[in-house]
Amino acid sequence: MFYQSIDILGTVAFAISGVLVAMEKRLDLFGVLIIAFVTAIGGGTLRDLLIGNTPVVWMRDLTYVSTIAITVVFAVIFVNQLKYLRKSLFLFDTIGIGLYTMLGIEKGLQAELSPIMCIALGTMTASFGGVLRDILCNEIPVIFRKEIYATACILGGASYFLFTQLPIEENYAYMAAIFVVIMLRILAVRLGIRLPNIYKKEA
Repeated sequence: MFYQSIDILGTVAFAISGVLVAMEKRLDLFGVLIIAFVTAIGGGTLRDLLIGNTPVVWMRDLTYVSTIAITVVFAVIFVNQLKYLRKSLFLFDTIGIGLYTMLGIEKGLQAELSPIMCIALGTMTASFGGVLRDILCNEIPVIFRKEIYATACILGGASYFLFTQLPIEENYAYMAAIFVVIMLRILAVRLGIRLPNIYKKEA
């Protein structure tokens, strides 16, 4: 129940981020729904395919489809209120990657993968939906820009395995790792921390 709750929260966060991007691109209602759906389930679909968990989870449990549909309706109705939230797209995207990173790691552990592979799976789960969203909306995916994005997922995932070595309950380690991902992303943006640029400036 704990992990399913986290999964639903991640689905809602990513669906809202998809709606906000789609509406910025002035897509019609069907386009908004598709972008929200792809953003919310893209990473989880890739994850399930990689570990052989098929049919993928949203095909077996209509809760996810229903959650996305309800979230889209809510977000479209209250889009003006959402815009009052400072940088709401960034907020929901950041919450989403924190939640989905740990969901991917949990699925990796259930599949008896090594910690490194679990972290990679968590990063893909958190990032792939956003990649699909940005590609479909004709944007360069955030993960491929200089912003700290996948790096936050990797470091947050690694912190989970460190937290599990401490004498604390597993759920606390899980939540702490989600917090690490979210805070790393927020601090990186607020402080202007970016990955090095490999291209030389033109003269």
